[in-house]
Amino acid sequence: MVPALEKILAATKSMVFFGGAGVSTESGIPDFRSVDGLYHQKFKYPPETMLSHTFYETHTAEFFDFYRQKLIVHGAKPNAAHLRLAALEREGKCRAVVTQNIDGLHQAAGSKTVYELHGSTLRNYCTRCGKFFPVQFIEDAAGVGDGVPRCDECGGIVKPDVVLYEEGLDEETMENAVHAIRGADTLIVGGTSLAVYPAAGLLRYFRGENLVVINKQPTPADAMANLLIHAPIGRTLDPDAPIEV
Repeated sequence: MVPALEKILAATKSMVFFGGAGVSTESGIPDFRSVDGLYHQKFKYPPETMLSHTFYETHTAEFFDFYRQKLIVHGAKPNAAHLRLAALEREGKCRAVVTQNIDGLHQAAGSKTVYELHGSTLRNYCTRCGKFFPVQFIEDAAGVGDGVPRCDECGGIVKPDVVLYEEGLDEETMENAVHAIRGADTLIVGGTSLAVYPAAGLLRYFRGENLVVINKQPTPADAMANLLIHAPIGRTLDPDAPIEV
């Protein structure tokens, strides 16, 4: 635990958490940009290409093969960061979680107000009729025909409800995130390099008293932070962690 952070949390009345991939790495989900991340692995095409809308349209079977291998995660459980944020919401302190992650772990931990900027692997919908399907439906399609999941009612392609490269963020989700951040007295930014826009641009809407940045590597927001912590976010947010970070 970090006493300076606990002091801020004790005084806050309207905190918002803005997080990225680093929040889930302690749950065993690899990030994209670290040394061991997705972008440093070798594939037939760059990951940015394989996760683009164009690739989804033109190489649909290959897209789903890559998606199933690298973006659907099995057995991941919420870590101390997810659990602490859910507890802070129950206490009436955390107003919202704004996340770039697509794993659903904040909701699994118990957080109710979660704005998923990049969507979720847990939601999948037919691009023709709009019917929703669970993630298992995408997985089960791997052994059927070309591996492209198709709606069992109309035959349309079932697409993950995630924002691919070249696609815009959901307007309502962005508006809700902006509203929450603008009204917060404390903004905690954690587990994100702040390299992905437009999500990273949300920080400019913060007007509150305390900006806390928790990330193992430097970020563009470090110089603006009232409190800067270069440490794993789970251990930092865990009030019972035996080691002070």
